[in-house]
Amino acid sequence: MANLTPFPELSYHDNQLHLDEVSLTKLAELYGTPLYVYSYSALVKAYNDFKDAFKTRDTLICYAVKANGNLSLLRELANLGAGFDIVSMGELQRVLQAGGDPQKIVFSGVGKSIEEINYALKTNIFCFNIESEQELYRINECALNLGKKASISFRVNPDVDPMTHPYISTGLKNSKFGVPFDTAIELYRKAHLLSHVQIKGIDCHIGSQITELEPFIEALERILELILKLNDHGIAISHLDLGGGLGITYKNETIISLNDYAQALLSRLNNFNGQLIFEPGRRIIGNSGLLLTRVEYLKQSPDHNFAIVDAAMNDLVRPSLYDAWHEVVEVKKPAIESNQFFDVVGPVCETGDILASNRSLEAQPKDLLAILSAGAYGSSMGSNYNARPRAPEVLVFQDQHYLISRRESHEELTQRELTDFFNLPPLSKII
Repeated sequence: MANLTPFPELSYHDNQLHLDEVSLTKLAELYGTPLYVYSYSALVKAYNDFKDAFKTRDTLICYAVKANGNLSLLRELANLGAGFDIVSMGELQRVLQAGGDPQKIVFSGVGKSIEEINYALKTNIFCFNIESEQELYRINECALNLGKKASISFRVNPDVDPMTHPYISTGLKNSKFGVPFDTAIELYRKAHLLSHVQIKGIDCHIGSQITELEPFIEALERILELILKLNDHGIAISHLDLGGGLGITYKNETIISLNDYAQALLSRLNNFNGQLIFEPGRRIIGNSGLLLTRVEYLKQSPDHNFAIVDAAMNDLVRPSLYDAWHEVVEVKKPAIESNQFFDVVGPVCETGDILASNRSLEAQPKDLLAILSAGAYGSSMGSNYNARPRAPEVLVFQDQHYLISRRESHEELTQRELTDFFNLPPLSKII
């Protein structure tokens, strides 16, 4: 049975698993499965812990919308004072619809289109994190055409190994993200000469799910070295954006405490008096959510036992994409530790549709399982593969629960394909 210690909002009452004070069995009965469930208490605590760790400095916590962009969650974060890190116009529109302050929005991403840049300029966002020289010139041209001045920083790769999965390592010199450390000064000098950009800061994001402090320290020291050199060129930096990347507990990781993180960074910032910006996503929402699923069948093969559930890789792709670990907990508390081990798999027609491998389970058909640490990159990476509607989402607080996105219907899945062409006779009948 999985260890619930890292998840204080989870507990058993009357042998039934509860999130906060809400029975997961009750939620499954009301909303069906698969179902995403989030704890408001966990979300608020994660955000406030991050904010409080840096309370001695002028700090802006910009939640990374890509981790989970549900409108209700964004609204709650905006109400707490959060800013937002976005990577698309769609995410910007979501933040604005949720009541986010444009002057607390940073726009990252390597492929910003003209349409996206123009929209962000008209919205008057706080800053663009520029990731290439061509992007610099495009933003300057867009700002010129609109009669505006774009606030910018460069995302600089310090070439530091974050010691995490290669798919989520972003600060190495061969990464598609950011600009190389060795070319950064020249790019800042070029930007300094442009008429419609205003240099505000410097940005650095080295990766995600990082559980060692040293990569953050090494990256910061390299960026501070760069700031000193920029000062020598007459280029002032008013904010330092250190990105996100702090890991969470999925299995048995020893994660970095926010106090240790803050102390390590702040002790090296005595000569920098500007604003600090952070872009946490997973650290805010990851352990605030779970995916609730029901066992459909148990199946045995010569080498494996399978628990086939109604959730699938279209609901939670991380295990298939990254071979990621998520704890699996039985909603009905097992009487004893099982000596049977199962691969928890979904109904999608792919061999890789595996949510968890080799887990000790007592579950039977129709029993409920909770897949933990699914708040980040779960629902937001969901798809309709195999024509499966996306799962609904529910927010719980104390003994209350609120539907924050409804389950898609099959009619909704086909609606955008009902074009004028579909209403014509098939081509085979008119050719």
